[in-house]
Amino acid sequence: MSHSVTTATTTTSPGGEGLNLGYTRTIPGVLKIIALFLALLVALLCVSCVRGWPSWAAFQFFQVVVLWFLVAFLVFLLMHVCRVQRKMPCINWPLTEFFHYSVGSVLLFIGSVVGAVKCGGVSALVVGSVFGFIATFLMVINLWTSYSVACGTQPGTSLSMASHCSITKLENLIAFCFCLC
Repeated sequence: MSHSVTTATTTTSPGGEGLNLGYTRTIPGVLKIIALFLALLVALLCVSCVRGWPSWAAFQFFQVVVLWFLVAFLVFLLMHVCRVQRKMPCINWPLTEFFHYSVGSVLLFIGSVVGAVKCGGVSALVVGSVFGFIATFLMVINLWTSYSVACGTQPGTSLSMASHCSITKLENLIAFCFCLC
């Protein structure tokens, strides 16, 4: 009785496994870190450390929105660093990030405007609202970069398709800015 032996050789590319710490040096990675630690964390700490809010409901809303998107930014940052998108290909990650940044930008902008209006001259609440606006700006930039990834030039597409996609991105960004006004 003869036996046949089949061997399979697998090779891994450098950096294919483990942590992707190089992501933290890319533009989307730096934006996530700045938005996470600088803007959202400072805004949350400024609002949380003040006792006697002039408008309890307004700053409770601001706190919930900032805390929610602080956690969501941390999840997305860890997702990219740990390469979860490769392990879970069933989820459209660029589209998920796009929706997250869309909703986050609008809610954080609303929370920052309400916080700025209802701050009552309390300096920590003013600073928290200002960092909320900074975080909103960073989320819009993250929205733009995630949309560029989702609608970027694909290999094998024609130049006319890439120019149509760029026009669509510009039109959508203008429409998004008008919605914020």
